[in-house]
Amino acid sequence: MAEKEKTLGLHNLAAPRGATKTAKRKGRGPGSGLGKTAGRGHKGQRARKSGNVRPGFEGGQMPIIRRLPKRGFTNPFRVESQPVNLRDLTKLPGTDVTPAALAAAGLVSGGHRPVKVLGTGEATRAYAVSGCLISATAKEKIEQAGGKVEA
Repeated sequence: MAEKEKTLGLHNLAAPRGATKTAKRKGRGPGSGLGKTAGRGHKGQRARKSGNVRPGFEGGQMPIIRRLPKRGFTNPFRVESQPVNLRDLTKLPGTDVTPAALAAAGLVSGGHRPVKVLGTGEATRAYAVSGCLISATAKEKIEQAGGKVEA
């Protein structure tokens, strides 16, 4: 008679060696090594049942987060634009530079953030820029190359 094949299932899984540890049995007499004070030492705040304090607590001293001065300001209305350099405009198939054309070419994400054309590189064609923010350097280079910039 053939021996039954053992199938692997949740009922017969065993943890690998070292994966589990035996729990420390605290407060079970002097022979255990963790009797009497159960590893908490003698008296003091941390020896009590509710002895842990919140993070940042300094024993009643004024906490460092309150001692240091607060500085700076974060503008909640800031709108960050997506930068595109002039040298990247060569990847466009035509000369029209619009947020939709830049997104189709993969130069910006098609999200809701505004696009700003920056002046790094040269204007190789007469680009027609519309619907984008533009730096003064980029505007100057595009107009020198015969292009136009609409506000």
